Amino acid sequence: MQSLHPAQQLVIGLLPMVFAITIHEVAHGWMADRLGDPTARMLGRITLNPIKHVDPIGTLLVPMVTWLVAGLPFGWAKPVPVTPANLRRHRYGMALVAAAGPVSNLVQAFAWAFLTRLVLEQREALGWVTDPLLLMGLAGISFNISLAVLNLLPVLPLDGGRILDSLLPPRWSARYSQLEPYGLLIVAGLIVTKLLLVLMAPPYHAVKGLVASAAGLEGL
Repeated sequence: MQSLHPAQQLVIGLLPMVFAITIHEVAHGWMADRLGDPTARMLGRITLNPIKHVDPIGTLLVPMVTWLVAGLPFGWAKPVPVTPANLRRHRYGMALVAAAGPVSNLVQAFAWAFLTRLVLEQREALGWVTDPLLLMGLAGISFNISLAVLNLLPVLPLDGGRILDSLLPPRWSARYSQLEPYGLLIVAGLIVTKLLLVLMAPPYHAVKGLVASAAGLEGL
């Protein structure tokens, strides 16, 4: 992808990016519904229709800019509404709701990897569309692993922060929650200083190696 013109990267990466963020949000709503909170379902947010989830700035513009500039797709969709009081086991239920998003991205990374392997095996039959499909598959793998690892950072309001907040003792949770208004500023600072890439590199490459090995794409 790095050898392509930015406009070409945009075209090839757009579909995997929209799928990654949309399914991430659907997973939150689906898990909340399974745990007793029908809020997202009642508002029509448990749907794969990206229009219901896309934020023009957070889902499209910001991820592409940060990906092209910093090599890291950072963005957001319209938050799926969750009412924690409706969840069974309340705080621990919120941890499961938060974890569902990154897990969905890991599942998508595996799906894109197996699709990439299928494209490679059918290269002759696919002809000229082989290379675009391969690049799209690689973008799907990269996007989804990046989003999973990024969202698992223990910073509110990221999913990792929600998980940690749900598992902390109430007194510590109350203090930790006070950091939430500064969470996105912290992430932005890490992106600008390139420290976020340093923090994410080890888990990113570990997960990417696991995905590539499972799909028979060693050396990816």
